[in-house]
Amino acid sequence: MTRHLRLLITCSAFALVAIPAGAQISFTTAVDLALKNSPRVLMAKAEVDKAVAALAQTRDIYIPTLVGGSGLGYSYGFPVGQPSVFNVTSQSLIFNFSQMDYIRAARASLDAANLDLKDARMAVAEDTAITYAALDRDLRRQEALKEEARYAERLVNIVQDRLDAGQDTPIDLTTARLSFAQIRLAKLRAEDETTVDRAHLARLTGLPIRGLDVVSSSIPQFTATVSDKSDTALPNSPAVESAYAIAQAKREIAFGDSRYLWRPQIFFAAQYNRFAKFNNYDLYYSHFQHNNAGIGVEITLPVFDMVHRAKARESAAEATRAQHEADVARDQFLDGRLKAQHATAELSARAEVANLDQQLAQQQLDVMLVQLKAGTGSVAGTQMTPKDEQNSRIAEREKFLTLLDTSFQMRQSQINLMRQTGELESWLKTVAQTQTVDTPKP
Repeated sequence: MTRHLRLLITCSAFALVAIPAGAQISFTTAVDLALKNSPRVLMAKAEVDKAVAALAQTRDIYIPTLVGGSGLGYSYGFPVGQPSVFNVTSQSLIFNFSQMDYIRAARASLDAANLDLKDARMAVAEDTAITYAALDRDLRRQEALKEEARYAERLVNIVQDRLDAGQDTPIDLTTARLSFAQIRLAKLRAEDETTVDRAHLARLTGLPIRGLDVVSSSIPQFTATVSDKSDTALPNSPAVESAYAIAQAKREIAFGDSRYLWRPQIFFAAQYNRFAKFNNYDLYYSHFQHNNAGIGVEITLPVFDMVHRAKARESAAEATRAQHEADVARDQFLDGRLKAQHATAELSARAEVANLDQQLAQQQLDVMLVQLKAGTGSVAGTQMTPKDEQNSRIAEREKFLTLLDTSFQMRQSQINLMRQTGELESWLKTVAQTQTVDTPKP
């Protein structure tokens, strides 16, 4: 008995280890995990770090550099070169007409990188919120389709019995079987969509796909409304502002490149050398000394340089192109926002219609169930049958499925509209403050 008991405990332990723990996460937790794990957000952060380094590079050019080296070697006869044991060189830029333009360009590039990071975060948050709502819709739809499939199967059995009794025709049976087959097909498609949405949410959050589930009660109300303001009164998206920041950076670079010729450039330079005697310098040069140092400024005046002139034309063309690209991005954004506003209003009306339609079907089903239980007919005198009951249940479930799809489409449009109007970030912060952020539950 003891040996069998140990074997049972061991098998149970292996079984528990083999079954992975499911993760049930709330809406806010899913968005937070996605923002931390998204490769797009991490790439945007790397671009911000790169822009910070580029700005530091343009400003640090005024800080003197310090380089050390050595030129040891043996020579015979009249010495050639400098017999330095070691040398130290320092140099830096003192003044350049174009450098401040390059610094302003680097700052504009940093602004563009930060705006691109903000846009990436909002894109990931939007994707996660929509995917979370889609998975919730999928799970509820699966349950509704299971119920509808049971009703359709019962209907097939009822029609088969009625056909055997001579009360229905073969067409009625074929119609019932066709309805059952269509519901099974819809159920398979719903399962596929559920798998896809769960896998996408798992990739966004970095959690294992198996057992990943949502908390329906954690999904907040989406309160985006259609704004009556003009397009100019609403803010642009971070992507559009980033495009204009890039255009500003390219204009500064073009302006700096255009001021290269006929403008002096001043550099600071200093050098120290420690000379050696083994190259016979003390024999051929009088007043030889080991320590040698020099300090001063170097002034250059570019007069004729076709390469830099062509580079200035290239920079000006790039700035013009960047400005037009920003204008195109702005126009596309405004068009998309206007469409999202109208789509949200239309979907809100459709969701209300679907909700009322489902309520009406439920009320009609309740009346029919009361009539069947009482064994009475309807007001028109027609006797209700179990076949009518199943048809009513199937119709009610169809209305409910339509309501689920319409409500999800309205949610999706509202989330997109909040991003278009710049309200998504503040809305997410409000949701995070009002809800308790939980951790994945096994």
